[in-house]
Amino acid sequence: MTEDAHAELLRLRGSIDNLDAALVHLLAERFKCTEQVGRLKARAGFPPADPSREAVQIERLRRLSDDAGLDPEFAEKILNVIIAEVIRNHRQFVED
Repeated sequence: MTEDAHAELLRLRGSIDNLDAALVHLLAERFKCTEQVGRLKARAGFPPADPSREAVQIERLRRLSDDAGLDPEFAEKILNVIIAEVIRNHRQFVED
C-alpha cells in the first residue's frame, strides 16, 4: 500500500469513527425520548406496542432512505431492531 493510500485510508476510517459516534449519540437521544413515551403509556394504560404507528414509521423511514440513497430494506431492518428494543423497554415500565 502506498503512503498516499494509507493516509487516505486513515482519513476515511476517522470519518467512519466520527459517524459511528454520532449514531450512538443520536440513538441515546432517541431512547431518552422513547423512555418518556413508555412511561406515559404505562401511566395512561396504553399498550407498549403501537402497530399502526410502527407501520407509519417504517414507511416513512423507507421513503427517507430511498431519498438519501440508502437501501430501504436495510434501513427497515435497523428500524425493526430499534422498535423491538423500544417495545421491550416499554414493557418494563408496565411491569414496574
